Amino acid sequence: MDFFGKERSEVLAEYVIETGATVRAAAAHFGISKSTVHKDLTHKLYYVNKTLYRNVKQILDINKSQRHLRGGEATRRKYKEAKAKKVPKN
Repeated sequence: MDFFGKERSEVLAEYVIETGATVRAAAAHFGISKSTVHKDLTHKLYYVNKTLYRNVKQILDINKSQRHLRGGEATRRKYKEAKAKKVPKN
């Protein structure tokens, strides 16, 4: 796939570097699957542009190290919203 003369993996990499986006966020932004984004950034990009690959790898490693925090925050919000919607009994 060619985005204005660039490989898809390069376009995805530039987006992730500029925004610090997660694989899931990048997939949603470009309308492609998480698997495709992950494969492009961790495998294909290495052969296309090693400099971008190294930069993206740093961001993906940071995102991976923080993933348990984001998951915990999402769960906390879920139960907080459920509690707020709960109708008190009279």
